Amino acid sequence: MNTRQTLARLRAYESRNVTFMGPDGSWPIVWERARGTHVWDADGRRYLDLTAAFGVAAAGHANPRVVRAGQRQMARLLHAMGDVHPHALKAKLSRELSRLTFERWHRLNFQFQIPNFKSTRGKTIFGNSGFEAVEAALKTALLATGRPGVIAFDSAYHGLGYGALNATHREFFRSPFRRQLREFAEFAPFPLTEAGLPRVETIVRRLLAAKRVGAVLVEPIQARGGIRVPPAGFLPLLRRLCDERGALLIADEIYTGFGRTGKWFACEHTQTAPDLICLGKALTGGFPLSACVGRADLMDAAWPASAGEALHTSTFLGHPVGCAMALAQIAELKRLRLIQRSARLGEFLLHKLVTVHAAQPALRCSTRGVGLMAGVELRRTDGSPATAEALAAVKELLRRGFIFLPEGADANVIGFTPPLTITAAQLRRAVAALREVLAKPDVS
Repeated sequence: MNTRQTLARLRAYESRNVTFMGPDGSWPIVWERARGTHVWDADGRRYLDLTAAFGVAAAGHANPRVVRAGQRQMARLLHAMGDVHPHALKAKLSRELSRLTFERWHRLNFQFQIPNFKSTRGKTIFGNSGFEAVEAALKTALLATGRPGVIAFDSAYHGLGYGALNATHREFFRSPFRRQLREFAEFAPFPLTEAGLPRVETIVRRLLAAKRVGAVLVEPIQARGGIRVPPAGFLPLLRRLCDERGALLIADEIYTGFGRTGKWFACEHTQTAPDLICLGKALTGGFPLSACVGRADLMDAAWPASAGEALHTSTFLGHPVGCAMALAQIAELKRLRLIQRSARLGEFLLHKLVTVHAAQPALRCSTRGVGLMAGVELRRTDGSPATAEALAAVKELLRRGFIFLPEGADANVIGFTPPLTITAAQLRRAVAALREVLAKPDVS
């Protein structure tokens, strides 16, 4: 089917409020296939992908070794039995995630930021989508501390399941369902400068003292919040406050994990080890699989041994195809040295994005990012969010063969989260196209 036919069928059979379809036909395209850094639509047009499909395709779309791993596993064992009869790859991936997180952090002396760090290993609960990893972490925190409260942050996005939705800040997502939410989360400011840290400390201290808080849930860098990068002292501050009050620090690294920011995990930029880390997206490169990894001593204290019925499980828990692809994806990130590549190209990208600032006198442009997670924020000269201008730019870039997404509550941040396999030349082309589009008078 071509684009027109597919969209017509979606209008007829998919629920409303899922796929946005522009009345002028400029949005969306229908993906037909993808490889490396490129996507082809149903009408045969090729695009350079600056989104990595929500950050998933870290090792490139349809990475051959990852695809082959999935194909081999599908032919051998397509499905197992979650929490009942396991398969070997679930054990292998659990061990690999322990090695990448708590075992690495122990070797790198991250443990000195956790006075009660009693274990050098991590233990995993698998899920399907990122929000499931967050909800597993929230359940762990309640079981471990006996305290239901959670502190999250302004502009936070932790998923839309009913548990995670309590900690997702944006009213757009929460308000229609507020009558069914427990609303156990309190929100503190997300600082963008060192000068904002004292206020954050005051508010978090007050909440920890006044509420029965078992966990502080934080994205080390907010992606959907608008590529918001906190100051270096933020995570160490939260680590210290959690230790003082016996709360758990949960790092939501579903978007930032697996090299996106130039480190395996974004918390490593400040050598701050969380008690629990939530992973997804780039974990498999394209198969629905997520993971909540926690300190082994914490997980053992929180969760009782199974007596034949698991407290937290699902039909597809630790899916064998997902585990096979995750192991191959991690191996590719190592083999291709994509974490180091992300750090190097991230510096190149931020340097190039400075040239965008003067493209449109009617707009104020600011850039920020870490590794291959960067954003260009557009504001009008009066300081208001340039939402319409950002959306117009993203649509025009799509017409020119570049896939971008707007980020932030006001959709006025043009995000760069490309596959980590992208080249400097491709980034240069994308930045040049963005600069040209923003320079057009009709954008403002």
